[in-house]
Parts: sequence; C-alpha cells; structure tokens
Amino acid sequence: DGFKSYAQRTVVPAFDPLFNAITGLNGSGKSNILDSICFVLGITNLSQVRAASLQELVYKQGQAGVTKASVSITFNNADKSRSPVGYEHCDQIIVTRQIVIGGRNKYLINGHVAQPTRVQNLFHSVQLNVNNPHFLIMQGRVTKVLNMKPPEILGMLEEAAGTRMYETKKDAALKTLEKKQTKVDEIDKLLEEDILPTIEKLRKERGDYMKWQLGNDSLERLRRFCVAWEFSRCKEAVEGQSEGETAVKSQLEELDARAHDRAAEGADVEAEMKRIAEEKASKAGGAMTSASAEVDELSKELVKHTAAWTHKKDAVKAEKKNVEKFQKQAQKHEEATAKEAERLDQLAAEADARAEALKDAETAAEKAEIVLQGVQSGSGAGGDGDKSLQTQLTEANAAVADATAAAKNAALTAKHCEKELVGAKKLFAAKEKEGAKLAKDLASAEETHANAKAALEAAGGGDSSNLDALEAECETKRKILDEAQEKVDVLNGHLAGLDFKFKDPEAKFDRSRVKGVVAKLMQVKDPAMSTALEVVAGGKLYQVVVDTEVTGKALLSKGQLQKRVTIIPLNKIDARTCSNSQCAAAERVSHGDAKLALSLVTCDAEVDAVMAYVFGKAFVCKDAATARAVAFDKDVLTNCVTVEGDLLNPGGLLTGGSRNNGNSVLAKLHALHSAESALEAAKTSLDEVESKLKQCAANAKASAKLEAALDQAEHALGLIRQKCEGSESHQLGEKVAKLEADLAAAKEAGAAADEKKATAATAAASLKKEIESFAKERDSRLKAAEKALKDARTAVNKARADVKSAEGEMTAARVERESAAAEKDAIAENIAQAEAAVAELELEAAELEKEVERRRAAYDEMAAALDA
Repeated sequence: DGFKSYAQRTVVPAFDPLFNAITGLNGSGKSNILDSICFVLGITNLSQVRAASLQELVYKQGQAGVTKASVSITFNNADKSRSPVGYEHCDQIIVTRQIVIGGRNKYLINGHVAQPTRVQNLFHSVQLNVNNPHFLIMQGRVTKVLNMKPPEILGMLEEAAGTRMYETKKDAALKTLEKKQTKVDEIDKLLEEDILPTIEKLRKERGDYMKWQLGNDSLERLRRFCVAWEFSRCKEAVEGQSEGETAVKSQLEELDARAHDRAAEGADVEAEMKRIAEEKASKAGGAMTSASAEVDELSKELVKHTAAWTHKKDAVKAEKKNVEKFQKQAQKHEEATAKEAERLDQLAAEADARAEALKDAETAAEKAEIVLQGVQSGSGAGGDGDKSLQTQLTEANAAVADATAAAKNAALTAKHCEKELVGAKKLFAAKEKEGAKLAKDLASAEETHANAKAALEAAGGGDSSNLDALEAECETKRKILDEAQEKVDVLNGHLAGLDFKFKDPEAKFDRSRVKGVVAKLMQVKDPAMSTALEVVAGGKLYQVVVDTEVTGKALLSKGQLQKRVTIIPLNKIDARTCSNSQCAAAERVSHGDAKLALSLVTCDAEVDAVMAYVFGKAFVCKDAATARAVAFDKDVLTNCVTVEGDLLNPGGLLTGGSRNNGNSVLAKLHALHSAESALEAAKTSLDEVESKLKQCAANAKASAKLEAALDQAEHALGLIRQKCEGSESHQLGEKVAKLEADLAAAKEAGAAADEKKATAATAAASLKKEIESFAKERDSRLKAAEKALKDARTAVNKARADVKSAEGEMTAARVERESAAAEKDAIAENIAQAEAAVAELELEAAELEKEVERRRAAYDEMAAALDA
C-alpha cells in the first residue's frame, strides 16, 4: 500500500512453497514486488531496490497525496519444527514494515510494534538474511558465484546456514566490550592520575596535621613541665647548696685568673708581633706593606682563636675532672648508703628485740608485785596469788559442799527415773502389739516411698527442660526442611522442561522401562564443566532413554506425548567412544589439560551406554589453544570443547561466543541434586529429632506418673507417721526413751560431782596445811617477794632505757638516710649538668679547632707568599 508503483492496496497471493516466478510486461511492477519483499526483510543497501533513500520508496515520493508506504508479508508457520524460536504457538506470522514521509520507520509482527533488531533476529533464525551479498543473485552474478574462491564459498555457506548472524552479534559484542573497556581505562587513568594522588595527598596532609597538633600539645605540656621543673630547681638552689655556690665561685675565680693570664700572654704576643712587624716594615719596601699588614692581621686572628681553643680545652678538662670527682662521690655515697641501710635494718631488729624484752620485764614486775601484795595481805606465795589463802580455803570448802549437794541430787534423780522407768516399761510392753503393727505399716510406707523416689530418680527426675529443647530443635529442623523443600520446588520449576510426561500406552505398562531424559540420568562431577558438557551433548541432552525400540514405538504411537521427542533405545544404541590411542594422544598433546567428556559425568550402570553415546566422542579442554591443538592433532581429530563452551571441529568449524551461564541446564541440575541431597539430610535429621522427641515425651509421661506415685506415697507416709505419733504405744516408747536418757544423765552428773568433790577436798587440805605453815615463813617470803619486785623494776627501767636508746639511734639513722637520699639526688644532678657542660664544651672546642686549622693554613700560605 503506497509502495513505489502501487498507490493502492495490492495483495499478491498464492505463493508456491518451493518455487515462484513473476512474469509480466515491462513497467508492470515485477521488480517492485521483489523490492517490497526485500524492504520487509530489512535490506540496508537501498541501491539493490533502486532507491537512494527510504522516502523514494513512497508512491511518487509523496507528491501524489500518498505520504506513507507499508508492506506486509504473511508467512505460513504450520510446520512447527521449522518455526522461529518463540513463535511455535502461531500458525501464521505477519511481518509489516511502514515508512512515513517526515516520520519514522516502524515494524509490526502480528500487529504489534517490534524493534528492528527483533525482526532481524526473527529472519536470521530461519536463515533469511537479506543483507547477505549472496541473498539476491541478480542478472550477471551467476558466473561470479560459480567462480568464487573457497573462503567466499565458506562465507556464503555460513550465511545460508545462519551462523553469520552469530558472528555479527559476536563482532558487535566485541566492539561494545572494546568501547566499555576504553571507558574503564579512562576511569582507571583518571583515578590513578588525579583522584588517588589527591586523596593520598590529603591523607598525608591530615596525618601531618595530626602529628603537628599532637607535637604542639606535647610541646606545650613539656614547656610547662620544664618551667615548673626549672622553678623548683631554682627554688632549691636558692634555699640551699652553699657548697655548690662556693665551688662555682672558686671555679669563676680560677677561670678569671686563667683569663687574666691569657690576656697577659696575649699582650706579650701582640707586643712581640708589633716589634717584629716594625722590624719587617723597616726592612721591607712599600710593596710589602699591605702583605705584611694582612699577615699581621691573620696572625692576630690565629693567636686569638688559638687562645680561645686552648681555653676551651682547659675548660673541658676541668669539667671532666669535675665529672670524675662527682662520680667518685656518687660511688662512695652509694657504698655509704648501702652500709647505712644495713645498719638501719640491724637497729630495727635490735629495737624489736628490746621492745619484746621490755614487755617481758613489765609482765614479770606485775607478777612480782602481785606476789608481794599477796604475802603482805596474808595470801602467801601459793594459790591464785590475787586472793588470800583464807579466801581460797573458804572457796575450796564451798566447792566441796556444792559437789556433795550435786551428788545427792543426782542420786535422787536417778532413783526417781528408775522407779518411773519400771512402770513405763510395763505399760509399753502391754501396748507393744499395737505398736508393732503400726511400726510394720510405717516401715511398709517408708519402703513404698523410697521405691517411688528411686524410680523417679532412675527416670531422670522428671526434668522437662530437655523436652523443651528438643521441641525447639524440632521446630528449627522443620523450618530447615521447608526451606530445602522450597528450594527443590523452585529448581524443579525452572527445570520443568526436562519432565517427560506420557500416558501408559498399554494396560499394566511397566513405567521402569522408560528411564527418563538424558539430562536427569547423569550428574556432573565438577559444576565448572557444565557449560562445556552442555555444548558436547547438544540436543542429545533432551532425548528420552527407554529399554527397547518396542517401548519407544509404543510411546510414540500411544503415549499421547505433549511435545516432539527423540527416543534412545538402550538395546540399539551405539556406545562407541574415542579409542585408547586417541585418549593417549589427547593426553600427550594437552599435557593433561584435555579430558574425555565421558569421564566428567557419573550415572547408573544401566545407562552407561547412553552416556558413552552422548559424551564419548568429544574432549573438554582447559582453553582454546589446548582445544585447537587436540582437535587438529592427526592422532585425535575429534571435537573439542573449551571450558567456556567454544566448540572446535576438526573439519574447520569453530563455534563460540557469548553464552548465558545462568541458563545452563546442567548447572541447574547440579544445583537441584545438591538441593535434593540437602533435603534428604534435613529429612533424616528431622526424623532423628522427632524420634528423640517422642522418646523424651514418653519418658516425661512416665516421669509424671512416677511423680504422682511419689506424691501419693509421701501423703500415705505422712498419714501413717501422724497416726504413729498420736498412738499410745508411741507416746509410751518416747517416755521410756526419755526416762532412760534422764537416768543416764543423772548417773553421769553424780559421777562428775563425786570427782569434783574429791578435787575440792584435796585443794582444801593443801590450803589448810599451807595456812598453818605461813605464819612461820612469812618474813622470809616477804623479803624474797620484795627483792624479786625490786629486781623486776630494775629490769623494766633498764629495758625502757634500751628501747629509748634504740629509738634514738633509729631516728638518727632515718634522718641520715633521708639526708643521704637528698645528697644523692644533688650529686646526680651535678653529674648530669657536668656531663652536659662537657658535651657542649667539646662541641665548641671542636668547632674552634677547625677554625684554628683553617686560619693557620691561611696564615701559613700568606707568610710563605710574603717570605717568597
């Protein structure tokens, strides 16, 4: 409609499926029909349709009122085996192309707007590439086609086979990758040359600033510390150190004397120099005056710097002597300090011993005084010492009387208990039968309670915490199982195309005769090889395996299959693989980087022949170079596939390019097998936990029964105990036991009272005898006690004096130690100052020595010139 010479809508029907020819008079529009077909197929070289632009394809270029041109081609898609991918559901495919003057160019597929690339892919998938230079063979080109060279014929065959489309896509993808890589390189260059150096510079500046800030803070803190230290040092110097001041004054006086001597020596040298200069001046002429003056000046400078250098060396020697003197003092002070510390420790030990002796002397004096008071008051030297002998005798007689009364009371109590015990035992014997029955019932109840308690402890004590933990674990395992099942379902959904569905072709059909799709009968050892193995298998991956050809025929005729399939009978399959010599040659050429595809899969033994048929005649190589070397080796000459999926045919055909690894069927199947293994493991784990949970629940139920039995036994035992405690026989038994205990206690108290009475009587007799002899010995005892008290008091006074003396010595030693510590610090400070002064003076002396050498060299040079 509106295309070239066809102003009105024109339909050209009834095309033959195999051969068509258009005939007619000149100018009737024969070529325009071919041009319209090429127009729809997306021709880009408009010169082949005799036009310079798309607007020239419109009827009279739009000047006759027709402003658009459209052409539609209806393709018969009844044969689904030859249908383009994605259009199997359409019986017809209508492709329309439309151009509008001043507007846009658009395509429609079955009435829906489509992108040009989609239309191009549609035609390429059925080997319709109008831009192929050999798609249209015009007049005069037949001879040229016949005279084509092999590469040109190969290109024509590739165009005809449809592989050129993939080469074109590959080239386009490579160009896109090259552009992207260029952009990435530019970004990397920008990062490397501009951004990263700037970041590094800023990071370094930040680090420098942080270091500066830290150093500034540390400097301020140290400055304050130094000021405080100098203040304290100056304060200490002002308060004390008179010896240091005297030493400094003496040093200053010595230095002044040296300076005066050096000044006198300098004056003498200058006078001598002046005299010599005058002599030289009188001898030399006017030409030597300036040189002589310069030599004199250099001589003066040399003498001046030599004197300064000598002075510095003397000062260094003096300071070194001071350092040695201070070090000797420090060493002597260390020795004295060690001796003083040892002496202080000895004094402390002596002071402790004297304090202990004082304590013992005071205790002895107190005892002597108590003895003297006892003798003076009549208590004598025996007994308690603080009581008189008469008082002690009275107390001893009272103790005898108390013991006698206690013995009588214990005898009466024992007699009463014996009488009560006889009557109680008679009554208890009368009620013994009743008590025996209760005791038997009590023993039976106690045994029942013990058995119930032991059974509960043997059952685990009825602890339900393990049950709760198992329930939580069971819930966790169920969640894991659900997640694994969901993952398996998702993967099965993705692989639904591999399901082979059929109906039984005959009654009682054994479905085990149908083994399934090849892809599901194998497992990949290494998932990284999935792409390569999928390329090796190709369409065989989706073929169905059965036991015999009879089963295959039955499925094809009566199985009501939902899609076209290829069936492999196990009894008819060709299971030949690459020979051992080919495998050995491939191993040799690839150095172990080429593996037979069959060795990369695993399967059941019954389908080994199928795997040999699918994977037995190709090698999987590490890279393209290895694949090329193996495929074209004269001892191999077998298809080789790289790990990335590039196929090399020994006939010269190379297939490869971009591949969507995410859609790999074998990779998904491997993931499915892994997910199914995880699902089985989850089921097994859940079954184990559920079994433990059931056992634990049963144990808990049994424990609950045992707890109820234990509660019942405890209740029965309590009732029997209450009955026993309330019975008359039990009360009589308790009374008999109490009376027996009271009787034993009374007998024991009587024995103790008798023993106490005997001891008190002995003490009373001894005191009575001592009182009788005390009157005769009183004077001698009094003198002895007075003498003992006097000696004790003398010892106390002596011990107190010793303690006071030790305390004084320790105080003096502590003062000396503190003074020695202060003196040690002062000596250390003097040493540090002297060493610093030595270092500074040595540095200055070295600089002066260099200056003296320099000036001496200049003087010698000038003097030599003057002498010459």
